[in-house]
Amino acid sequence: MDLSQLPLNALRAFAASARHLSFTRAALDLCVTQAAVSHQIKALEARLGVPLFRRLPRGLALTDEGAALVPVLDEAFARIGAVMARFEGGYSEVLTVGVVGTFATGWLLPRLPGFEAAHPAIDLRLLTNNNRVDLAGEGLDLAIRFGDGAWHGVEATALMDAPLTPLCAPGIARRLKAPQDLARETLLRSYRADEWPRWFAAAAADAPHIRGPVFDSSPAMALAAASGAGVALLPARLFEGELAAERLVRPFAAELDGGHYWLTRLKSRPETAAMQAFAAWLRAEEARTG
Repeated sequence: MDLSQLPLNALRAFAASARHLSFTRAALDLCVTQAAVSHQIKALEARLGVPLFRRLPRGLALTDEGAALVPVLDEAFARIGAVMARFEGGYSEVLTVGVVGTFATGWLLPRLPGFEAAHPAIDLRLLTNNNRVDLAGEGLDLAIRFGDGAWHGVEATALMDAPLTPLCAPGIARRLKAPQDLARETLLRSYRADEWPRWFAAAAADAPHIRGPVFDSSPAMALAAASGAGVALLPARLFEGELAAERLVRPFAAELDGGHYWLTRLKSRPETAAMQAFAAWLRAEEARTG
């Protein structure tokens, strides 16, 4: 079918009629007469060679062909509307970024107003995750994640290191005099099972039997630690607010180098101007405040 010949008015009439299952209510939506809507539907059915509605004594019912057409039109009109909205008040480029939750709450979100002020034409969409991310499957332009930077098919740029150290509530910290005292405490764990044994090695202490609940989210683990549920191994620089407010306390200086935060994109994904702007802003902000 020649796209230039698409009967857009008839398709709009069909979409409204399918939504309400009524030509009369569709006409009210479109600010036309009921007869005009009925005429558009009949013309569309004649063009397609199939009926789209069954006319009932009270209202309408979609035929199988009509039901198949509805989701296609809904998606098409939604995409057209989204693109047109980007031009309201000036063109904006959408940038979708996945962010591991710890980095989002501990570093990125407090600084976002600066990015938005510097780049008002970029429509930033943030999706938080627990470090498990599928750039292609989730439609992400970029993702900020934690690890060693070795992800297949991914271009990774180091943003910052975030060494891990024990953090806990003040009441627990008061009874911790040496790393060995942690053997009497509940040690909150992440899904990376080797972190606590490696921290004890970095602190030159024998690792006890590690017991305690496992979390898939560092912010959730920090909340548990602040409530007195145990001692968490966390990146202190991403919980500066909790440390400043003394909701969390750092009882020991020893740190574990567990990896870095990285800005990643698919190697097959060409960089857009918005992607470049966001990456440059991240580097400048880390240099300024890191």
